[in-house]
Amino acid sequence: KMTLPLALVALISAFGSSFQYGYNVSVINSPAPYMQDFYNRTYLDRTGVPMDRGFQTLLWSLTVSMFPLGGLFGSLLVWPMVNNCGRKGTLLINNLFSIAAAILMGTSELAKTFEVIILSRVLMGIFAGLASNVVPMFLGEMSPKNLRGAVGVVPQLFITIGILAAQILGLHGILGNAEGKAVAQGLCRAPQGEDFPLLMCCDLAAGWPVLLGLTGIPSLIQLLTLPFFPESPRYLLIQRGTEEQARRALQRLRGWQDVDDEIQEMYQEDRSEKEEGQFSVLSLFTFRGLRWQLISIIVMMAGQQLSGVNGVFYYADRIFESAGVHSSSIQYVTVSIGAINVVMTLLAVFIVESLGRRILLLAGFVLCSASCAILTLALNLQSTVSWMSYLSIVCVIAYIIGHAIGPSPIPAVMIMEMFLQSSRPAAFMVGGSVHWLSNFTVGLLFLYMEAGLGPYSFLIFCAICVATVLYIFFIVPETKNKTFMEINRLMAKRNKVEVQESKELKDSYPLSRQEEKKSLSSSEM
Repeated sequence: KMTLPLALVALISAFGSSFQYGYNVSVINSPAPYMQDFYNRTYLDRTGVPMDRGFQTLLWSLTVSMFPLGGLFGSLLVWPMVNNCGRKGTLLINNLFSIAAAILMGTSELAKTFEVIILSRVLMGIFAGLASNVVPMFLGEMSPKNLRGAVGVVPQLFITIGILAAQILGLHGILGNAEGKAVAQGLCRAPQGEDFPLLMCCDLAAGWPVLLGLTGIPSLIQLLTLPFFPESPRYLLIQRGTEEQARRALQRLRGWQDVDDEIQEMYQEDRSEKEEGQFSVLSLFTFRGLRWQLISIIVMMAGQQLSGVNGVFYYADRIFESAGVHSSSIQYVTVSIGAINVVMTLLAVFIVESLGRRILLLAGFVLCSASCAILTLALNLQSTVSWMSYLSIVCVIAYIIGHAIGPSPIPAVMIMEMFLQSSRPAAFMVGGSVHWLSNFTVGLLFLYMEAGLGPYSFLIFCAICVATVLYIFFIVPETKNKTFMEINRLMAKRNKVEVQESKELKDSYPLSRQEEKKSLSSSEM
């Protein structure tokens, strides 16, 4: 069952970490023209000449692309950090990147420096790279097997809520403007006829720096609350060897005293892994017993990003404009797409345990590939057939629904479930690196693809979706409601290796409390 401590730790870690990943993905879209104007003004003040158009484009591309590049660096830190500082420790240390970046971005306009914004985007990327891998690992290791999928989708739910929050706050009437007028008028209305010092805050409430700086608040909340919750019990027992602490953490998370079965299952996992030791990324690639797990996470993570989700979001504005939506209303359309994304991911939280991971992945990728194919047709015909522009809107919405139920949330859950304790950090590091590299590649190449191929660029995304569907259908097993050892045995068959069977292990791990009592009482008789 879901207990209050487990629910709270899921909400705090997802809000403090995953939410900000989503927020920073979309926060610079809305105020882009005002920020570019600030770059230009600052350059003019310093040099006396306006900024060259090419240089401005370069600076803006850096501002956008430094985030996924930072994400890649963050992913590379996962393995050393979670093994040395623990899962909870890593999340707490990670907040420092976000708080530093928030302060720098929030004060960038006052300090008249745009370089700081680009540096902050790298810092936020590092934060997001760590967060996107460590939160699913932390929550997955804490959850009972019957809730692991649902709790594992919560981080992705908060990523979509973060995207939506940035879209809403970035509306031109709120903070997505040069002066934050709406906010300033509301906050700083001075009594008539008085020279009121509060008016100063009208100058300070310049919209976009506030919008960028808000990202520090969830981190601060997490930094103050997460220390009161336990570390991952699996980390405490298997990696730290402290059974007593692991038992206490489990008792608190489960809400009952008898946690012997889970402790035994951890010992069993620990024994079966003793031979291999801790996996580095290199040993993960060379170890035959994990070959198909590794290929599977690379395919799923690459499929998730290369299926064109960023391309669809990028195209959405233009698709709606061609369907006759007024350009001033486009921002509200973007917000409604963000809301659909949140609602469908919330649905995935509730159905992942009943339908299973495989069905959601397959259904999601099939829906995405169909949407991309029909979208290509609709975009090509919309100049000749009037109702085609409405069909393209339907395709965009169908694509977003498809991505939100499977390809977005499930791959991180699968990394969590397909690997055991010793190989999991290295697996998340590989999965995370593939995720951010693919994200960076799409961001870099999509503009060129779109210039060269036009609507046909969606056929490439369609092909990638189809290939991913075929791979999942033939290779990836269902993992719902199975222990990590059961999943490991399933994959061992595919890898054609033997797993130490649990019967031999039963003799070798420490007696649980209940068994000790039984053996004591029988010896007393």
